[in-house]
Amino acid sequence: MSRHPEVKWAQRVDKVFITVLLPDAKNAKVNLEPEGVFTFSASAGAGDNLYELKLELHDKVNVEESKINIGVRSIFCILEKAEKGWWKKLLRGDGKPPHYLKVDWDKWVDEDEDDGGLGNNFDMGGMDFSNFGGMGGMGGMGGMGGMGGMGMGDDGMGEFDDSDDEDQEVAKPDKAEGAAKTDEKENVEEKKEAAPSG
Repeated sequence: MSRHPEVKWAQRVDKVFITVLLPDAKNAKVNLEPEGVFTFSASAGAGDNLYELKLELHDKVNVEESKINIGVRSIFCILEKAEKGWWKKLLRGDGKPPHYLKVDWDKWVDEDEDDGGLGNNFDMGGMDFSNFGGMGGMGGMGGMGGMGGMGMGDDGMGEFDDSDDEDQEVAKPDKAEGAAKTDEKENVEEKKEAAPSG
């Protein structure tokens, strides 16, 4: 008897993202038909259990433009919708969605936010799928790298203290100002000790 893998899904106005969560899948086969039938089969687990899935999608898809990446932990599919537009749900029919099908909130964008601007930074035309993970479409944040540790416990603050100390060593016009800076430094360290460590 076959089992159902856990499936997550999200959508954009022109795409549907389907992630089949099945670590160490062997012989994974994914098939997509233009009328919107998505089938999947693979074996996984210690007993090489068979996992199968057949999803009758809400609407038609463009098979040629759709992409599939079979990874170690999951099978990630980007299905191109045949016609742009928001689907009310992933599957056709009126029944409740199956228990193994869940919304992928990490990739979800609300209809009113998908304006072709920021929401579409998710276009993965040339992206290396092997790194696809929690940081999905965050490529535009590169300039913020140095701010990463700020407010993240002692490490981030320590770096900033050190750089201040170096500036003080370099520019000491007179001893009085240097002494004032030393007092400030002590105050900063006292505040640091008083702050609860998180």
